[in-house]
Amino acid sequence: MKFTITRYNASHHEIWDNFVSRAKNATFLFNRNFMDYHAHRFEDYSLMVYKGSKLFALLPAHKMKHSLCSHNGLTYGGLVLSEQAKLLEVYEAFKTLLEFLDEAGFQKMELKIIPTFYNTSPSDELAFLLYKANAHLMKREVLMVIDYQNQLPFQKNRREGLNKAKRNGLELRVDENYEGFWNEVLIPNLASKHQVAPVHSLAEIQLLAARFPENIKQVSVYKEGKIVAGTTVFLTKTTVHPQYVSGNRDKNADGSLDLAYDFAINHFKQGRRYFDFNISSEENGTVLNQGLIFWKETCGARTFVADNYSVVPHSYKQLNLILK
Repeated sequence: MKFTITRYNASHHEIWDNFVSRAKNATFLFNRNFMDYHAHRFEDYSLMVYKGSKLFALLPAHKMKHSLCSHNGLTYGGLVLSEQAKLLEVYEAFKTLLEFLDEAGFQKMELKIIPTFYNTSPSDELAFLLYKANAHLMKREVLMVIDYQNQLPFQKNRREGLNKAKRNGLELRVDENYEGFWNEVLIPNLASKHQVAPVHSLAEIQLLAARFPENIKQVSVYKEGKIVAGTTVFLTKTTVHPQYVSGNRDKNADGSLDLAYDFAINHFKQGRRYFDFNISSEENGTVLNQGLIFWKETCGARTFVADNYSVVPHSYKQLNLILK
């Protein structure tokens, strides 16, 4: 059956979101109510792949000059597939997608592959097809992840941090104090240590938390009634992910981050498989941050990778040669 490509527009909103909710390699980040909060920053060029009249796959993407990117406003992307998708169908769909982009004048497509632990079932079809299309591995980031089915205990120095938190009388709450965390902890800390601001503004994270109350949670740590640390947690079907984590300058003496992490790791794990500490490499994956890796490994995390590829659309012709 023939595959065809359609550009997304607002009239497809409900169809898109329904597909995302059932896809085998999607999270709530691909929901249009999440993607579109920063629509003004990107020229959306999201694509919908149909097999006959039935929606088969999605590509959350935007246009940047002569490139299609999936998606610089999201942590990860790639081809979002239905749970019934089979390899040879994905092959035909991807080949059709590349041919569509080639005819549209795109010189390359950049893909941020969703890390495998976010998938609800095996979904490495795209990785194989990129290999056969001679895609270029642009970067490979190191992620530190806890596997709840093989969970390692906190090591001694992390347990000492928890004891400090108890001795200092720290209080932990799951609340909606995004304003306190952003303005009193996160923004000042990022500005002083790294001279950067959070990717999401306070208004944006409040908007997203209101839209996705089951997926975005704020864990706040208080000392004598004043917020001193916290983490903003993103929850997917498979994974707990602290999107932002920060503590004030006394965090090591107080044990506030150890307390926040210990709670987030254990409180939200029911029904999920992984805890994703996020990237621990720098400079496009070429340098390892030893301090981050040491800290996360003492919490029981071990290594996954996240790959970014670029592929030339014209390479769809090479895919004609791989079937026997």
